[in-house]
Amino acid sequence: MKKLRDPSELERLRESILNRRDPSKPCITVCCGTGCSASGAQEVFSAFQEEIKRKELNYKVDTKATGCHGFCERGPVTVIFPERVFYQRVNPKDVQDIVSNTIINGRVLDPLLYADPLTGEKIVHEPEVPFYKKQQRIIFGNNGMIDPNNIEDYIALGGYSSLSKVLFEMSSEEVIEEIKQSGLRGRGGAGFPTGKKWEICRSMPGDIKYIVCNGDEGDPGAFQDRSLLEGNPHSVLEGMIIGAYAIGAHEGYLYVRTEYPLAVNNIQLAIAQAEKLGLLGKNILGSGFNFTIEVKRGAGAFVCGEESALLAAIEGKVGRPRPRPPYPAEKGLWDKPTIINNVKTWASVPYIIARGADWYAQIGTKTSKGTMIFSLVGKINNTGLVEVPMGMPLREMITDIGGGIPGNKRFKAVQTGGPSGGCIPADLLDLPIDYEELTKAGSMMGSGGMVVMDETTCMVNVAKYFLSFTKDESCGQCTPCREGITRMLDILTDITEGRGQQGDIELLEELCSFVIDGSLCALGGTAPNPVLTTIRYFKDEYEAHILEKRCPAHVCPALIQYTVEKEICVSLGHGCGLCRRSCPQQAITGDKNKPHYIDQSKCSKCGICFELCKFDAIKVD
Repeated sequence: MKKLRDPSELERLRESILNRRDPSKPCITVCCGTGCSASGAQEVFSAFQEEIKRKELNYKVDTKATGCHGFCERGPVTVIFPERVFYQRVNPKDVQDIVSNTIINGRVLDPLLYADPLTGEKIVHEPEVPFYKKQQRIIFGNNGMIDPNNIEDYIALGGYSSLSKVLFEMSSEEVIEEIKQSGLRGRGGAGFPTGKKWEICRSMPGDIKYIVCNGDEGDPGAFQDRSLLEGNPHSVLEGMIIGAYAIGAHEGYLYVRTEYPLAVNNIQLAIAQAEKLGLLGKNILGSGFNFTIEVKRGAGAFVCGEESALLAAIEGKVGRPRPRPPYPAEKGLWDKPTIINNVKTWASVPYIIARGADWYAQIGTKTSKGTMIFSLVGKINNTGLVEVPMGMPLREMITDIGGGIPGNKRFKAVQTGGPSGGCIPADLLDLPIDYEELTKAGSMMGSGGMVVMDETTCMVNVAKYFLSFTKDESCGQCTPCREGITRMLDILTDITEGRGQQGDIELLEELCSFVIDGSLCALGGTAPNPVLTTIRYFKDEYEAHILEKRCPAHVCPALIQYTVEKEICVSLGHGCGLCRRSCPQQAITGDKNKPHYIDQSKCSKCGICFELCKFDAIKVD
């Protein structure tokens, strides 16, 4: 492909691509994002290519390796266009049947269809699957339709038309005003108005300014930024170029974790393809505007998700936060005005320019506009990536999209906003998901992590787990964060190990205030959220641990004991011995048709026996 010299050449290329494609032609798409690839998606895709070739269908059927479709729980996912037949948990052995039946004869394969867990109904088409039905997939929807390594797929769907519009029909001030009117807020956590940030940066004096994409996604259970970079990298690039035009920047950096090899590969290839077509680099589309993007790989430090630490890392320094103000929009990379936005924020920009600020502002709530992508994980039937309008109640997210809690267990809490987010209890399930409401509840939007917990979760242990994470990831630069989090973790450890004392709860609350008020950056400033919200909503569990030396959820090893109900073991299980054979500590003894015993001196409280016993003969005290 030759370099495009003006907008008309871009449109002619788009028309040429579309003219070469038959929309009625079957296309087998296989999710080859990291999640599905870990379940064998690459082997499934290769099997489809081989079977299509073997049956000499190359000119009649297309195959496409796409990015993440979102429904990770059901991967590897295969969707057949144009009918959008949805097959889940596909393996290479299914490929021959799919080609012979669905592609050649138009028959769907029932065993590969998704079955509604409530009704048992088999669902054929992707949009009708309950997981997708209530979503509004604006920035994530194209993931399942394009090959991320083929720029033509992105252009065919209107890609880079927003860039063309901006460069030739809008002034930089008009672009900023459009983003302001849309109500777009930063999707990286703080929720600062994007247009206002751009406006501040543009107003700063000087000819050198920078654009940065924050792809340093380190929250446990969060993978939406990775999936966008893997599945639709050009949407992020296009947003960054538009932002650069708006503030007058000519250099940009995309900071992404080294642990995301597929994302790194796909974004680097996308940059090379965009440069080859003249959509990136010098004299973009013949407009005279120059902009380059360089990929910077992070070393995995969670604190580098904080914008000033990220800038230090790009500069080759130790990734440590610095005091603010001045903010990066005023004095950022190499002391020049710099705009830093999250992957999801940049990916939203082309859609706003294409469809208009009014369209975007109609989605969501009064103060939280548009959609948000959440990674829905934990004790939930349908794990995966979910894009919904701001303001959707938590209940709809958990029950309708998430499919409820496995094993008919009771929903207990959901933690939003990553390791520094808060835990929201069951009686707040009707809470709308937006920036303000989550903050009022003691949590936050964060980058979109959402961890669901059921009745078997110990909330004191949850606070301990997340505080342990933030302690390990703290840069240690400021005393309140370094010492305060360590002291809180010590207290929580004592509580979960039976050494809790009266006054510990009050001391934890006091320490939380100290850490929040005195920390240099948002890592320390938000780290106490899991502690504060679990005390606020689950204080009775803290009291049970401290006063009764009891873990109500039967989780904390020091406060529980596994025993065998001998009568049940013999009468129902006939001394089957499954627990004995599975015990890693060899703490269980007993013969066939005889009662079994657990040696408490050897028991590590792992709970394997409890989980495996089919007769409920193992009890937790």
